[in-house]
Amino acid sequence: MSLTLTSPAFDTGGAIPPRYTCEGKNVSPPLTWSGAPDGTQSLVLIVDDPDAPDPAAPRMTWVHWVLYNLPASLQELPEGLHTLPPGALPGLNDWQDSGYGGPCPPIGTHRYFHKLYALDTMLPDLGKPTKAKLESAMRGHVLAQAELIATYRKAR
Repeated sequence: MSLTLTSPAFDTGGAIPPRYTCEGKNVSPPLTWSGAPDGTQSLVLIVDDPDAPDPAAPRMTWVHWVLYNLPASLQELPEGLHTLPPGALPGLNDWQDSGYGGPCPPIGTHRYFHKLYALDTMLPDLGKPTKAKLESAMRGHVLAQAELIATYRKAR
C-alpha cells in the first residue's frame, strides 16, 4: 500500500472551495491520508504554490503551510485546525506566520501542492523553520511521499 493524501473538500486536480481561501473563511481544509509505511515515526505537511505570482511567468514558490512531527498514528487533520496534535510543530509560511494561509492568487489560476511526507524519525525542535530549513532536516529520512494538487482562481 502506498501513501495517499486526499481531502473530502476537493478532488485531485479540482478547484479549492473559496471557504479555504482569502475570499472565504481562510480556514485550513480537511485532509486525510493512509498507507504510511512501516517504520514511519512522524509526518510532515507542506502546502505551497509554484505559480507565484503569475502562472504565465512564475518567479517563486509561495509557501502556505508547514507542519512537522505530526504523529505517525495520525490519519487526518480536521477543517480549520486550531490546535496541533501532541508533539506536532509548526513552521513558517511565506507570510512569516506559523499557521495556515489560504490561496489568494493575485492573477490567474494557481496550483496548490499539498505534500505529505512519512519520515523514519522525529525531527528535533527546529524553532519555526522555513520550508527550506525543514526540507534540509528531512533529507535522508523520507520513507514515502504523497501529493494532492488542486487549483484556485480568485472570483473578484
